[in-house]
Amino acid sequence: MKALCLLLALCITGCMGIPENVKPVENFEVEKYLGRWYEIARLDHSFERGLNRIMADYSLRDDGGVRLSNRGYSAEEKKWKAAEGKAYFVKTPDVGFLKVSFFGPFYGSYIVFALDHKDYRYAMICGPDKSYLWILARSPNLDKDVRAMLIEKAADLGFETGKLIFVEHDPLPGS
Repeated sequence: MKALCLLLALCITGCMGIPENVKPVENFEVEKYLGRWYEIARLDHSFERGLNRIMADYSLRDDGGVRLSNRGYSAEEKKWKAAEGKAYFVKTPDVGFLKVSFFGPFYGSYIVFALDHKDYRYAMICGPDKSYLWILARSPNLDKDVRAMLIEKAADLGFETGKLIFVEHDPLPGS
């Protein structure tokens, strides 16, 4: 039983790490981060596989945390898929390092490691290891030079940017 508890504890805490050489942004202002973000690019994971038009809405929770509402469109199934989550700061609210949960008591790292500090127009996020990477923007399209700069930064940190999936945000037929 002790071994099972230790294994479970290691799995849970292992999901709360920060990848090597990645540093969460400082001077983070959650109020500026709130609102809608569009996914520009990501590394593949089963929970988003086949989805496009992905967007996330962030708002404050009554308990001081952040509410996440994500949705994406499955063209194959011709329907929207959504997930609701919650996030809390791991250290202090001025550091872009949060723990996020979409599944009850299980949390994973949500690390903002690149950010347009002036206008909060783009951000780059990773999880507990370098297999998780997202580029987000306030609009469905991101300036190609900014996108290239973010991809280069991610590549320099060891992310497999050649495997990025670029998200389509074309309007749905008939809309």
